[in-house]
Amino acid sequence: MDSAEEKLPPTSAIPDAPDPASPASKTSPAGSLTAHSLRNEIRVWTRDLLIAIGLALVIIVFLYQPVKVEGTSMAPLLSDQERIFINKFVYRFEPIERGDVVVFWYPLDRTKSFIKRVVGLPGEVVEIRQGIVYVGSAPLAEPYVPPQYEDLSDFGPVRVARDSYFVMGDHRISSNDSRVFGAVPSRFIYGRAVFAYWPVDHFGSLSATSTTEAKTK
Repeated sequence: MDSAEEKLPPTSAIPDAPDPASPASKTSPAGSLTAHSLRNEIRVWTRDLLIAIGLALVIIVFLYQPVKVEGTSMAPLLSDQERIFINKFVYRFEPIERGDVVVFWYPLDRTKSFIKRVVGLPGEVVEIRQGIVYVGSAPLAEPYVPPQYEDLSDFGPVRVARDSYFVMGDHRISSNDSRVFGAVPSRFIYGRAVFAYWPVDHFGSLSATSTTEAKTK
């Protein structure tokens, strides 16, 4: 008697038709497409990241300048050997204002840079009586000068020349400023202190108010 197996048609002679609904027929092209899309996305992200880094470097190099503070004339806002960034172009678009912490070429020796706080504006009359700064007849509020740093001596009155600025250090008893070398012409002022980055406990934005000797890196 023949076995059942022998009466079945040989299965190897009839190829199976591909099932269009089978997972294998769908996943290969889709998987290839997904990998291609992922590569494109990575390229786009890499390109955008490099552009962002490039723009950041341009901004830092051309708009900001690192400066090292030397001396204590701007204490307590700035300390000796502190590192800060100054904005070199801000005064091309904005006026110099009272309270700004500015970096300028020392009028008596332009190989040196100083950093001080603007106290008097062009045309104003500045006078110091027993340590209190008067602009015109009004006393100037200076919360950035601690009592232990006050200089109780008198000065002036003097009128600030046109297009010049009267600058002082916050540490009044140890500051070489406009009381010594006079008002600073605006053409000597080349930046405003904007950000401290070292030491880390001083990391952060600087308010518009200060004075200390600075040395460019």
